[in-house]
Amino acid sequence: MAVKVVMKPIEVIASFNLNGVSTPLKFRIIENGFPVVITVEHVSFRSEEKLAGNKMITFRCQSMVKGLSKVFELKFEPDSGKWFLFKI
Repeated sequence: MAVKVVMKPIEVIASFNLNGVSTPLKFRIIENGFPVVITVEHVSFRSEEKLAGNKMITFRCQSMVKGLSKVFELKFEPDSGKWFLFKI
């Protein structure tokens, strides 16, 4: 299956530890006009990078969606507080 880059803004519920390190717990996207909530079951890695000059934190995550195990990437932009579904 091919990886698709979407860079779609999403709403996220995340936890932050005492050092300010974030971990996504669940997120909501709109599919076919309806909100879909996906619970993040596992974060396999976290990395920091610059994207178009902005600091971004990338999370590779895994969840069960409609009975299938899906791997996807979320990006968090600390300067703006915005989250994106980057790859599905």
